[in-house]
Amino acid sequence: MAKAPRKKFSTAPNPTGDTVAAEKHLNSVFKFNTNLGQHILKNPLVAQGIVDKAGIKPSDIVLEVGPGTGNLTVRILEQARKVVAVEMDPRMAAELTKRVHGTPQQKKLEILLGDFMKTELPYFDVCISNTPYQISSPLVFKLLNQPNPPRVSILMFQREFALRLLARPGDALYCRLSANVQMWANVTHIMKVGKNNFRPPPQVESSVVRIEIKNPRPNIDFNEWDGLLRIVFVRKNKTIAAGFKSNNVLEILEKNYKTFLATSNLDNDTMMVDDKSNYQDIVKQKIDQVLTETGFADKRASKLDQTDFLKLLYAFHQVGIHFA
Repeated sequence: MAKAPRKKFSTAPNPTGDTVAAEKHLNSVFKFNTNLGQHILKNPLVAQGIVDKAGIKPSDIVLEVGPGTGNLTVRILEQARKVVAVEMDPRMAAELTKRVHGTPQQKKLEILLGDFMKTELPYFDVCISNTPYQISSPLVFKLLNQPNPPRVSILMFQREFALRLLARPGDALYCRLSANVQMWANVTHIMKVGKNNFRPPPQVESSVVRIEIKNPRPNIDFNEWDGLLRIVFVRKNKTIAAGFKSNNVLEILEKNYKTFLATSNLDNDTMMVDDKSNYQDIVKQKIDQVLTETGFADKRASKLDQTDFLKLLYAFHQVGIHFA
């Protein structure tokens, strides 16, 4: 009995019909893991639009997070000097490897297999990501904290998350994320992307944003800034004073204050505190002093901007209260 001819899989359609397109192959045998945020962007116009907005130079190294089967990757490779793709799923990495195998772009692609949040990143000029939604916030902060941050990042997020990045004081979605990211970067909205542009379709709509990290960076300690925001945004519509009444907050600030005294040689303050209760009393007094003098005690974090938070942080530092 004659053997049935084997079908060949290719990343490009073949007009002869002898080759099964990679897209059809993936639809039939590749099960996407939506728990890992695997929603592949299938619209070529949207994919090209994202790459175009990155303004990639021929000398650029581009970091792509979650390349999937490479619908964005192949377009980035056409413009960049090199693409470093971080992929968690070995099956996806294998599909991407097959897709560029034997092409001129093969030597320009480096795949790092593993969890993006645990991966030590090499130098890169631009970041592009169809972001797995569950790592949206950690991904943004990892980019912000890079020793050599990218010139620009073009990132796809769940629509509501993207709107939080863009929200201004007084907006319903304004939160710690908004205030934090906008201190370190300029964020702009690029485009909306409907759920039907993905395979399989997610349950939410998406948006693409551009993040350009400020250069030079603000001359403040990130952990100090974030520490203050964590306290005031716990209940963003409560007063600032209410956020500092938590026992957990007071214990943290007391510990930080002791460290401050130990490293600052402030003998007068040190002599004032003989036991734990005195430390707590002094910290409470200093908090009340700062909130009264700045006039922020009855203000709400949801209405304050970066300048307000900077004034508050500076005032606390003046009395020895630190947040990291």
